Amino acid sequence: MFTPELIKKLDQIQTPFYYYDLDLLDDTLAAVNQHGLSKGYHIHFAIKANFNYKILNRILEAGLGIDCVSGREIERAIDAGFNPNQIAFAGVGKTDEELEIGLQHKIYSFNCESIEELIVLNDLASSNGQVADVAIRLNPNIQANTHKYITTGLNENKFGITIDKLPALFELLPELSSIKLKGIHFHIGSQIEDLNPFEQLCDKVNELQTVFEEKGHPLEHINIGGGFGIDYSDPDTHSIPDFKSFFELFDKKLNVRKGQKVHFELGRSIVGQCGSLISKVLFIKEGYTTNFAIIDAGMTELIRPALYQASHRVDVLTSKKSPKIYDVVGPICESSDTFQRGISLPAIERGDLVAIRSAGAYGEVMSSGFNLRDRVKAYYSDEL
Repeated sequence: MFTPELIKKLDQIQTPFYYYDLDLLDDTLAAVNQHGLSKGYHIHFAIKANFNYKILNRILEAGLGIDCVSGREIERAIDAGFNPNQIAFAGVGKTDEELEIGLQHKIYSFNCESIEELIVLNDLASSNGQVADVAIRLNPNIQANTHKYITTGLNENKFGITIDKLPALFELLPELSSIKLKGIHFHIGSQIEDLNPFEQLCDKVNELQTVFEEKGHPLEHINIGGGFGIDYSDPDTHSIPDFKSFFELFDKKLNVRKGQKVHFELGRSIVGQCGSLISKVLFIKEGYTTNFAIIDAGMTELIRPALYQASHRVDVLTSKKSPKIYDVVGPICESSDTFQRGISLPAIERGDLVAIRSAGAYGEVMSSGFNLRDRVKAYYSDEL
């Protein structure tokens, strides 16, 4: 990915910054098309992973829709050129104003996450003389085997309607004249590398779809959600996730009704590997048991390691010297501002260029101005 010619160009740019390999993004989207879209699956990109306009333009051209979790994300998607009928709107705490944004634009689906939300949406739609198309987000109580902060499908998680609430839901639905139930929606977590939780999800979807049909609610679509992970430890060998195996699982395990649509909401697996956070070394500081490589990028540019101990590979781009052991840390006034601890890297000096890999998802979108730091720029492979 980082050729000598590219490294020379990157070394001339003021750091830190995000670098996006658009060729890799295109290749990833081609794999999604080959194994997913070509089979008739509808794929919504989870815009929370990356709302960069240039990235969104590529995703739009590839024929994907958008999964949003806020009103501003809906507006961003429409500004980027997506048709409202390509937009699904999830989120456990939608405000009235955000629901109004969705109604105003006549989006494809409100993925409702509580009975109370259904009531509020029905009232708002009724006041506008509209009928809102809805999918019910259900909580299937499936362990995704991922970090607890990005597990979303267990009973103790805040997301979705738990199965024990279905009798109350079925009793309420006939009273909601401004709601049209079109589907059911699931999302069990993020960065799921083992396909077994998705197989369990298929079993649960098949079971619940039958329950809805028996209650007189045939479903136009099933939304499986997203959560498919990427390889953070070896992004070069596994630059594109195994979409073939992922989609084949649903081909085999999901009982799809005739004419029914199946939707997915992929985010990280599409954009994660195409982005890197590029930084320079400010200082090398000797500690008692390690050396600190202090770089000019911090948790303000990539919060995942500080937020839930995520591990991103760190590559030194401008050194080939004998390795030493380093803690790679940022400049932010927090001890949690650490990217890696005790890793072997080529001996580093002040001014060396480093790349923190797999930062295309939840890097730029989660950046902050903590310590009054400026938001950093993005650069693209087709511009260098």
